[in-house]
Amino acid sequence: MVLVPLCEVYGGINLFYKALELTERWKFGFYDSLIVSAALHAECTMLYSEDLQHQQKIEFLTIVNPFL
Repeated sequence: MVLVPLCEVYGGINLFYKALELTERWKFGFYDSLIVSAALHAECTMLYSEDLQHQQKIEFLTIVNPFL
């Protein structure tokens, strides 16, 4: 049941509103903002991404580039 945690976050209006807020505030693309929004909703503290700025903090979330 490794994939069960992936079912914790479902697309909903609040997820999309948060993504739009992140898009405007941080100037991310919409899909990157949607990923960050989902990570925040799931209360993640770390998000691995090569597309976002390494060590950037968004609320309680830290972006980590795993290739550095």
